[in-house]
Amino acid sequence: MRALLVVNPAATTTSARTRDVLIHALASEMKLEAVTTEYRGHARDLGRRAADSDDIDLVVALGGDGTVNEVVNGLLHRGPDVDGVPKLAVVPGGSTNVFARALGLPNDAVEATGAILDALENRSERTVGLGLAAGTPGTEDEAVPERWFTFCAGLGFDAGVVGRVEQKREGGKRSTHALYVRQVVRQFVNEAHRRHGTITLEVPGQEPVTDLALSIICNTAPWTYLGNRPVYASPKASFDTALDVLGLKRLSTAAVALYGTQLLTSSPERGPRGKHAVSRHDLTDFTLHSKVPLPFQMDGDHLGLRTSVTFTGVRRALRVIV
Repeated sequence: MRALLVVNPAATTTSARTRDVLIHALASEMKLEAVTTEYRGHARDLGRRAADSDDIDLVVALGGDGTVNEVVNGLLHRGPDVDGVPKLAVVPGGSTNVFARALGLPNDAVEATGAILDALENRSERTVGLGLAAGTPGTEDEAVPERWFTFCAGLGFDAGVVGRVEQKREGGKRSTHALYVRQVVRQFVNEAHRRHGTITLEVPGQEPVTDLALSIICNTAPWTYLGNRPVYASPKASFDTALDVLGLKRLSTAAVALYGTQLLTSSPERGPRGKHAVSRHDLTDFTLHSKVPLPFQMDGDHLGLRTSVTFTGVRRALRVIV
């Protein structure tokens, strides 16, 4: 097997020595080319190169969810083709590693590498569905190119939190769960639309849901992790179905206390619920419109402001080693 290893040297939970050990372990079992990313978007370019190659069977992403997202977008730059593009393997190196953990991989890079080598030996893999988002035709965002996401997207509040965290990290702060919690509080205090939501969810064949103050799109469960605690925004979401949506119509202090508690105590059987919560399961196509530009994120990567995003849930999009 010939493989390309995409290494993010800024991965927060791996050292240079650890990465050398992992590279040596992988190279002992396959013909391996290891490339270290040098700029934002480099992992995507490497994934594209692998997809266009005739001799790469596997791409291994060593990094966090952002690195995985870039690799996936490179692999699928011509669209999903489970038999035509290389398989994907993920060695978690970020602070949260939602995609890898949702696949059932250990959160430790060394242990995950061992699990991947065992899976390759046993020919163990699965085909996962992914989400696709693009600017909505006929709106001011129609020129925004489509982009794949592996586990979640968000328009509004949670994307604002992601943007705040990115600003802190650019200023030298480490990506920690405490940092995220602080930015949640600050986003809440400064949220201009928490009492009167601006988002409308449109699903073909259904009545529109208006005045949402928060919208979270899930491709799998859990939605994220706080340390070792999984958080379920849409417990029914799965790599084997299309997309799930959680919307909240109010973000008042009382509502945030209620739904925040429900998220922290959520489980695979029970997520947020109540008169201001809206849940939709297994949606193949839908659109989110906002009356004002709102922050938008995919897989924990802040992508700027959007007023309208069209989503597609694509089943059987990519083969993953697990």
